[in-house]
Amino acid sequence: MRRGRSLLFALSLVVSPLVLSGAQATDWPTKPVRVIIPFGAGSATDIIPRIVFDQVGRDLGQQFIIENRGGAGGTIGEAAVAKADPDGYTFLAASSAHAIAPALYSKLTYSPKDDFTGVGIIGSVPSVMIISPSKGIKTIQDFVKDAKAHPNKFTFATLGVGSAVHLAAERFRMSAGYEAVNVPFKGGAEALTEVIAGRVDYYFCPIATALPYIKEGKLLGLTVSNPTRSPLLPDVPTTEEAGYQDSASAFWIGVFALKKTDKAIVEKLNEALTKAVNNPEVKAKLAKIGADTEPMSADAFEKLVQKDFVTYADFAHKTGMKLN
Repeated sequence: MRRGRSLLFALSLVVSPLVLSGAQATDWPTKPVRVIIPFGAGSATDIIPRIVFDQVGRDLGQQFIIENRGGAGGTIGEAAVAKADPDGYTFLAASSAHAIAPALYSKLTYSPKDDFTGVGIIGSVPSVMIISPSKGIKTIQDFVKDAKAHPNKFTFATLGVGSAVHLAAERFRMSAGYEAVNVPFKGGAEALTEVIAGRVDYYFCPIATALPYIKEGKLLGLTVSNPTRSPLLPDVPTTEEAGYQDSASAFWIGVFALKKTDKAIVEKLNEALTKAVNNPEVKAKLAKIGADTEPMSADAFEKLVQKDFVTYADFAHKTGMKLN
C-alpha cells in the first residue's frame, strides 16, 4: 500500500506541471498582456497592432497594453521582449524587418531566429513608388529607362538601412538594373515632404500614406511593390506586372512569442488574432490604411518567417547591407 502511494505521488510530480500548464492556457489571459512594438508611434507597424489588439482584448476580456520601444532598426524593442518571462504575458508585434535583422546586425544580444516563434500575421502593407509630377516622368518604364541612362541621377528616400521601404526600393532597383542614391530619413513624414517638394526623387511609401497626395495630384504613383494590385490604386501596376521579375516586396506585420511560451497559449492567441482580423469593423479599419489581411496558422507564419530569414540574408549579401 505504501509503495502504491509513493508511486502515485511520484506520478503526480510528473503529471501536475502538465495539467497546470493546460489549465494556465485555458484560463489565459488572467491579467493584462503587454505587446511591445519595436518602432515609434504612427507607423503602420504601430497602427495595425493597435487596431487588432483592441479587438483581441474585447474578445478575450483582458487588456492588451501596447508599448512602443523604438530604435536601432527595431532591435532595442526586440531585445526587451527576449529578456521577458515566457509566461504568455509579453509579446512582440514586428514587421518583416524582424527577418532581416540577423543579416544586418552581427552583434545582437538576442537571436531573432532562436528566441522567438511566430504567432500569427495580422496584416501586410504594400508600398507605392511615388514621384513628383514636376519630374516629367509618366510611367515606371520611363523612369527605369532614364535611370539606366544616367546612373545615380536619381535619389530615393528610405527610413534607414533595412527598413521595409528600403528593402522595397532596393529589391526593385536590383531587378530593374539601375543605380540610385539612398537618402535616409528618421521618419516617413519628412521623407514624404521632400519627395513632394522634388528635393528627393522617389520613395516606396505605404499606400495609405501616399494616397491623399496622389488623389490631389501632388504625387504620381508609378508602381506598387505587392505581388497583386492594391484596390486603393487599381490603375497602378505592380512591379512584376511592369516587367521586373522577382521585384515584389511584401511588407508583413506579425506577432511573435518567446520560444518557450506554452504552445497552447500561442494557439489561443493565434485563434484570437484570426477572429479579430476577420471582424468586419476591424477589416474596414485596416482597409482604410491599405492593409491586406490574410490570417494563417502559427506554424504557417513561422515557416514564412524562417523562409524570409534565408531570403533576406541572401538579399543583404548581394546588396552589401551591413550595420555592425
